[in-house]
Amino acid sequence: MTDDDVVVTRDDFAYRLDIPTRWMDNDMHGHVNNVQYYSFFDTIVTTWLIDEAAYDVRSEDVVGLCVSSACDFRAPLSFPEVIDARLRVGRIGTSSVRYEIALFGQGSTDAAATGSFVHVYVSRADRRPRPIPQRLLEALGRLRRNGASDGAD
Repeated sequence: MTDDDVVVTRDDFAYRLDIPTRWMDNDMHGHVNNVQYYSFFDTIVTTWLIDEAAYDVRSEDVVGLCVSSACDFRAPLSFPEVIDARLRVGRIGTSSVRYEIALFGQGSTDAAATGSFVHVYVSRADRRPRPIPQRLLEALGRLRRNGASDGAD
């Protein structure tokens, strides 16, 4: 999801979350600062894990660590907008998953930003890669985008 020519719609994503912007998110140019977009990505992924997958990242023995993230900025967002954040899974490996995210501004049919967030699942105790737990794999399957493939890590 890093090609500027790719058109995404809200219907391309299995999960949605409203994220209100805050006054402090704006920068001196009057729009949400670029670093905040990564926070929005982390928020939708973590919220989905806890609320929808019932996978509490605060207490599980196997946890996902972000090893890669990317964002393509397409249009500005600004306080006091409520962002319509969308989430899907693009790829599932043995111990990693690539989440794909789109952020839509209020009243816009075009995504203001698209990006990805890759988690590698590791043991909380030793931080070594571990297979994604089966119950989480099942939940991730519900977020799969059409045509997504599994692959070895």
